[in-house]
Amino acid sequence: MADDEATMTRVEAAAARAPAAVGDPDFAAGVDDVFANGDEDGGSGSGRDSLLHPDCFGPDQVMPRKSSLVKDTSRRNQRKKTVSFSSMPGERTVVNAPDCLYYMQIGSELIKVRANGRQYHRLFALDADLKEVRWHPTLKKPHKARIPIEQMKEVRLGKNTDVLRNKEIDGCYQDACVFSIIFGDNFESLDLVANSADEANIWVTGLTCLITGKLKKAHNPDGILSERPQLRDKWLQEVFESADVDRTGVLDEFEVVRLMKKLNNSLATIKIQQKLKELSIASNDDKRKHLTSSEFISLFKEISTRPEIYFLLVRYASASDYMTTDELLLFLEAEQGMSGVTTDKCLEIINKYEPSAEGRQLGQLGIDGFTRYLLSEECDVFDPLHLEVCQDMTYPLSHYFIASSHNTYLLKDQLKGPSSIEGYVRALKKGCRYIKLDCWDGPNDEPIIYHGHTLTSKISFKATIESINEHAFVASEFPIIMNIENHCSLKQQQLMTNIMNEVLGSKLCTERVDPHLQYLPSPESLKYKILVKCKKLPDNLENEEGGYVTEEDEMAESEQHRKTNKREGSLKKYKLAKELSDMVQHCQSVRFHDFQTTLQGKCYELISLSESTALRLANACPEEFVNCNKRFLSRVYPNGMRVDSSNFNPQDLWNCGCQLVALNYQTCGLMMDLNDGRFMQNGSSGYVLKPAVMREEIAYFSANTRDIIPGVSPQILHVKIISGQQLPKPRASGAKGNTVDPYVTVDIFGIPADCVEARTKTVQHSANPIFDENFEFQINLPELALVRFAVLDDDYIGDEFIGQYTIPFECMLPGYRHIRLRSNTGETIPNCTLFVHMAITNKKGGGKTTRRASLLRRKKSQGDYPTMKLLGIKVIDETFKAVTQSLRDATDLSDKVQLALISLKEICGLAPISNIKQTMRSLLTRIQNSSENIIMSIVLKDNYPTIVVPGTLPDILKKALLSFETFVEECRNLIGKADGVCDKLISARSSAMELHEEMQNLAAQQGMKGKKLNKAVENFAWNVRVLKGQADLMRQAKVKCLEDMKQVQDTASFMGIMQKTDIVPSSGSIASSSSPLSDSPSNGHPLRAAGAVPAHQTHEDDDDAGAARYDSDQS
Repeated sequence: MADDEATMTRVEAAAARAPAAVGDPDFAAGVDDVFANGDEDGGSGSGRDSLLHPDCFGPDQVMPRKSSLVKDTSRRNQRKKTVSFSSMPGERTVVNAPDCLYYMQIGSELIKVRANGRQYHRLFALDADLKEVRWHPTLKKPHKARIPIEQMKEVRLGKNTDVLRNKEIDGCYQDACVFSIIFGDNFESLDLVANSADEANIWVTGLTCLITGKLKKAHNPDGILSERPQLRDKWLQEVFESADVDRTGVLDEFEVVRLMKKLNNSLATIKIQQKLKELSIASNDDKRKHLTSSEFISLFKEISTRPEIYFLLVRYASASDYMTTDELLLFLEAEQGMSGVTTDKCLEIINKYEPSAEGRQLGQLGIDGFTRYLLSEECDVFDPLHLEVCQDMTYPLSHYFIASSHNTYLLKDQLKGPSSIEGYVRALKKGCRYIKLDCWDGPNDEPIIYHGHTLTSKISFKATIESINEHAFVASEFPIIMNIENHCSLKQQQLMTNIMNEVLGSKLCTERVDPHLQYLPSPESLKYKILVKCKKLPDNLENEEGGYVTEEDEMAESEQHRKTNKREGSLKKYKLAKELSDMVQHCQSVRFHDFQTTLQGKCYELISLSESTALRLANACPEEFVNCNKRFLSRVYPNGMRVDSSNFNPQDLWNCGCQLVALNYQTCGLMMDLNDGRFMQNGSSGYVLKPAVMREEIAYFSANTRDIIPGVSPQILHVKIISGQQLPKPRASGAKGNTVDPYVTVDIFGIPADCVEARTKTVQHSANPIFDENFEFQINLPELALVRFAVLDDDYIGDEFIGQYTIPFECMLPGYRHIRLRSNTGETIPNCTLFVHMAITNKKGGGKTTRRASLLRRKKSQGDYPTMKLLGIKVIDETFKAVTQSLRDATDLSDKVQLALISLKEICGLAPISNIKQTMRSLLTRIQNSSENIIMSIVLKDNYPTIVVPGTLPDILKKALLSFETFVEECRNLIGKADGVCDKLISARSSAMELHEEMQNLAAQQGMKGKKLNKAVENFAWNVRVLKGQADLMRQAKVKCLEDMKQVQDTASFMGIMQKTDIVPSSGSIASSSSPLSDSPSNGHPLRAAGAVPAHQTHEDDDDAGAARYDSDQS
């Protein structure tokens, strides 16, 4: 093919000169040997800097050193991050393996890192025969400055060797710029630092192709350079000929654009037209408007191939340019966290996304099909499990966050904006379950809705109720709370009641609630019901017409107004119709005085707080606020000063357990993004279950805590922002031109300990930027955390917002994912995405490997274990002290497994975020490649996997096998002891709960009262929560160990080395059908985390099931 011939010509031409220059003594004599820190190691003279580019030198010219490019940090920072992949003239384009090899043969200046931490500038290049990598070291031993390809074992991207984990090196360079070549029988490492992530990826990709390709040379003399491109070219040739209906052999500009958009809909028309214009300029023919087939093929591959995806494909594809079904299966399980993937599933993916008929027939997924797959909904970052209602809906209403709207009828501001029924339609379609109606007397005895005492327009009450009836349960089947803010006369109140009865009918829930109940009914029991929230008359009222209640206006609830009323000694009242009062059963509006008064009320009493009052309470008494919200509904609405309909941060009130955090749905922005993200978690049903620590009757939790939550395992979120696609210019930007300078921010919203923001660097003038930046976040309360990705323009005038996506932490999938960005109105922007990699590990298994491993290895002090707090009540303190050793045992068992796993990953040269399948694949492949005659198998010994390798192995592999055996043994130990430890913890908790009944009397005997008594109660709640939480974590750790052992077997089976042995199932067997693995993710569903202890159970958070668990509490 024409394109292959052009590629081979470039490679041959470059090979003719580049390696010669690198190995030429004359060239070496004229170049410095410069340390990265500026020291010299021999030689003389000064280094000459140059921008390394193939067009800068003729065939007989020698490339000078460019040592100052790295040495001078100011110049290095000016270098564009996307230099290798942009469409700027003169810059390289990488579309396949030959392009990577061409780049490597030209040569790159890299930093070589020695074991002692010293760093040297060296010029590295691949030789003409693709047989070895050479570099220019000192003048002392030039013959040693080369590594044959056949001696290379693997290439590692990132700081995954002992040399690069050195703390002196660790903070100097980004992970994406560092790579290591592992070579020789002793698995030595050559550790290198590239100028950019792009350059590192090119070297890793090229070397990976050579290492895997060398094994097939006997069957394919041409090697990797001539394999897959022919199949891709053949497909493109076929589609070109089908589009050339006139058989002229060329396509005009319109036909080229249309065909390319058909083949790849994500390509921007303006980008295709720009490249066509560049071709015309390059050919000195401004009138040229036609492309031949070879030109079309070259252009399509240039603008359609995304290098970051190509680099990923090559890591798993032995043929360098396509994946087989087995390789795709490995990618899905190892990278995407899917389990139970079958060959049929892989063939289904190939048949759905591979564009070439020949590729589908052969069961091969090429770069175009792989890109389509990664862009599909199957690789969306949002877990599809959460697209439907997936939480237990049988808890009381007070145990859920409920999507709530403020002044739902308004479309703009609070003073003179329009009121419309459309406001209710929009809110209900988004899943809003709490809506507000400000009702006033209207003309012709017809009630109206509007914002009283303002210039806002008015709408009919009846028309509003009819619209609510039509759209109430379109988005969700769960109950709606309809807040009637009543300002009507008695007559029109009665008319309102008649309208609601006639229109809503059986949807109205008017059944009386037992005043002795401790909790409200569940959303499940109130499906398709509308609850009326309003003031209510006393049950013993004799007047049939009604009676007087305090005013309902939100202004009366404000702190300033209450102070005024208090000075006047009275509260404004109005007469409430008995018919309307009788409709109020589950949500009786009451005035808030203090938490003590509220806790003595009935479960159906609902308090309303202004934003300022709620925040003051959240800061002053967060524990009491959380405890109050366990039984009672609380509503928080924006301050009256927000006349522009702006919103406050709802996260601050969710942290306190407030269920009804009312926002202005008509106002877009960050706060509504958070609200939308929060309620995506449970099928956009408008109800999201609160974390267990905020629901349990006896549990300690403070909304302002900056400490680890007792009984909750902190998680580490690893985010890699790889690239952006089709980023538009901000809508309201006043800057000239169509280019953007994008950067990405990643924000965590949750409890104060979790809130943090990180941002990437800015990429200049690119709608398709490459970022390649890594971030790490510790999440202490995963169930309450939201993650927000925002793309902004650094070169803006007036508006910097490009797009955003907000997602609950619990809904994120691991692996390589595309995030579909949304506009400021919440609509998905077509073809506008962020390409990211996600991984979730627990606190001990992620982060800086060396640091975390050392923390685990050191001897634990008293403060490293979960603690029991003293109450000052002897009998209760003794109960808690008795379980101290069990708490330590639980911690030690988990920590030893994590330490063993970290050590195994380190010796396998993998990052902490790697999962067990990736780890086993690396270990087993390394053993297989250590010798041609190696015979290896995995057998089950007492139902646990053991690697059997006859003969001798290098010391490094013996160490790796010992590390694996240690990991298996620690898992066996935990699995065997977990149940016993859990039983002791649960038994201690039960004993403590029995003493809780007598706690007040015991405290009185000790003379406790006031603050001392409150502190004892708080410590008791802390201890009980620790016991339950540690028992839960122990059970989860056992499930994780069982799953890891199963993954080891699955990996061995996939590689064909699992010895078939009859396994006798037992209670502790990983093959047992009764093991906890039966509840683990399956059927191709992505796992919750890569190498992490699960943060929660999707359908059940406590030991009990549903609302029935409250029977014992209420009794």
